[in-house]
Amino acid sequence: MLRRKVSLMLLLSVMVMSSVFAGRSMAEMQDIPSKFSEEIEYLLKLEVITGYPDSTFKPDRNVTREEAATMIGRALKLDGEKRETSFNDVNAASYASGYIQSAYEKGIINGYGDGSFYPSKDITRGEMAFLISKAFKLEKTGVISFKDVAKTGAQSEAINKLTTAGIADGYPDGTYKPDAKISRSEFSLLVARGLNSEFRVEATLKPIGERFVNTTALNVRSGPDVSYDKVGQVSLGNKLLLYQTIGDWAYISYGSLKGYVHTAYLSESSSQRIISIDAGHGGDDNGASGNGLLEKEINLAVALKLRNKLEDEGIKVVMPRTTDVFVELNDRVQYSVQNKADTFLSIHTNSFSGDSAHGTETYYYTSSLRSEESKQLATFVNNRLYKAWGTLNRGVKVEAYRVIAYNPLPAALVELGFISNKDDSMKLGSNQYRDIAAEAICQGILDYYEWKESK
Repeated sequence: MLRRKVSLMLLLSVMVMSSVFAGRSMAEMQDIPSKFSEEIEYLLKLEVITGYPDSTFKPDRNVTREEAATMIGRALKLDGEKRETSFNDVNAASYASGYIQSAYEKGIINGYGDGSFYPSKDITRGEMAFLISKAFKLEKTGVISFKDVAKTGAQSEAINKLTTAGIADGYPDGTYKPDAKISRSEFSLLVARGLNSEFRVEATLKPIGERFVNTTALNVRSGPDVSYDKVGQVSLGNKLLLYQTIGDWAYISYGSLKGYVHTAYLSESSSQRIISIDAGHGGDDNGASGNGLLEKEINLAVALKLRNKLEDEGIKVVMPRTTDVFVELNDRVQYSVQNKADTFLSIHTNSFSGDSAHGTETYYYTSSLRSEESKQLATFVNNRLYKAWGTLNRGVKVEAYRVIAYNPLPAALVELGFISNKDDSMKLGSNQYRDIAAEAICQGILDYYEWKESK
């Protein structure tokens, strides 16, 4: 009696498994996801997949290894005649035995080290990648990487091929989830894409992290070696999106710029903000003078106040001069670079032949490497300063002043006001207004860093 019950259960099991592939039209099935309906209808017409006896498709049910082998076998029109297989746990009477053996003989599927196939085990997304890539003979790889997939190895290569072909993709968080189970609807989608390129999607490259440039100017190349052409440059402190590492090289993007950079010049965390505050003139060079004031003294007084305020905000400040000494223009730039500044701001006081000119203006230079950042720095500083001081906004302008034109850093030069104008000079000589200027410039610099780090 017990033997009879066991035999009956085995028969029912075979019938149920066979019913997975029993013919059902899409019109008879009410549970097919609408977003996959076109692909599933395509496979139904080819009789690659079918529904269940109760007229359902069961889209969310996990796919087993034998079901996957059968679907692939039907898609490739392999010999599905039931027969003995090379695996010790696949019964010759199983509905999937013929497809499993045919796929094995063609090198599409493999078993486990113990000679088993584990036909009833749910297939994972990683195993699926092996199966699909071999079934459809995918060879092309691309610059694709996922946070939870090893950078090298057979599984990584299979997943890369599958994604490059536009058959599979990862998740929005940059993962692939290779150990996750795969549903009938998902697997059907992949098989349809394998058979028909019209269903395929463009391979999307998802970032797996962020990196920061730790050198003054970093070349971006078209390939992972110095022999490849330069396609652009990124500056010190820029935040890059990282997609993949290949040896000592990383594939990154910065805005619309994409390419390869050497990993030696990347840091995992943003380095401390370091700005060079250059007090214009000094020593024998008084700069402009008027209304009993000297430009070199105004510049230094505001620069020192600004240094204290920036340091209170956690920004490191380096200064080419902190006393009444003369420093060559080129040396001011060189000092800033050598002290690893990521930004440069020069403070000056304006002058005119008469009393009529007045107001605040700020300059930058249109270098292809750093023009956008320099312009933003100048704009943020200028807008804060003229409003805080209540002066005329003379605007942000372009000029080839040496300390900003021949500077590898994002750089700007601010003219506080006109020493030759009575109203401006009253503010320039006032300790209170100098403090207001320093605070305004400080806030402008903070605006700039916030903008830069949000890119």
